[in-house]
Amino acid sequence: MRILFLSHAPRNPRRDGNEHVQNLLQSYASPGTEVVFDHVDDFEGGRVFRAMGEQSILTGVTDAMATPAIIRKIVWAEDNGYDAVIQSNTFDPGVGPGRTAVRIPVIGVMKCTLHAAMTLCDRIAITVPLPGHVPYTRRILRSYGMDHFVTDVRSVGVYGETVDKQELFDAALETMKGLVRDTNPEGIIPLGGALIPYIVDPLDLQREIGVPVFNTKSTSIRFAETCHALGLSHSQITYPTANLSYADFTSRAFEA
Repeated sequence: MRILFLSHAPRNPRRDGNEHVQNLLQSYASPGTEVVFDHVDDFEGGRVFRAMGEQSILTGVTDAMATPAIIRKIVWAEDNGYDAVIQSNTFDPGVGPGRTAVRIPVIGVMKCTLHAAMTLCDRIAITVPLPGHVPYTRRILRSYGMDHFVTDVRSVGVYGETVDKQELFDAALETMKGLVRDTNPEGIIPLGGALIPYIVDPLDLQREIGVPVFNTKSTSIRFAETCHALGLSHSQITYPTANLSYADFTSRAFEA
């Protein structure tokens, strides 16, 4: 099968390629599965990613701005033979609306990992990169009906285009130890995939913490494979889909 692992941010031409991320994601897949990491096409308003990132203030505005571009790329993926799309951002932007545009599975890594964790634990804690992510995460948890399973959401306090691996590991470890000490969770989900697992391996943290630390990327890839193997996708009743083409998402309503 082929999985499109979709970043909600436009590609930054000033950065090096995505070889590390591509290879890491592919390593999580089963033999015979191809995982392709790609970005949404650039769009008007995309500059908010740079402006907010440079200030280390991320609150969900970027996710809202990117939603139309995410939907277009999801439709493109189905038209180009992909068997599933995984939204790489751990706050699941565009997943619900995207499902109403296609019939292939569209998977949000946050919701997927939350439910996987709840099959193995009764109470979990969540870490996020920045303080602005904390209230945003709580709102998402309430919308998913999962907030009562979560003991707390805390910020690691590390983010940026260049992050020192040891600094991130130490900050994440301190935050997770505090969560275990203060709130007694039975597992931890680290959100902010650009940090964990792309820089720090959750298994390294798990060995220090003593409770499961869930990998949002590998969990969602294996769930996409399960959907494909079992012939499953999102419910047509929950997410009714019209007969739409990619051109419908790239053309103006009343073009001549």
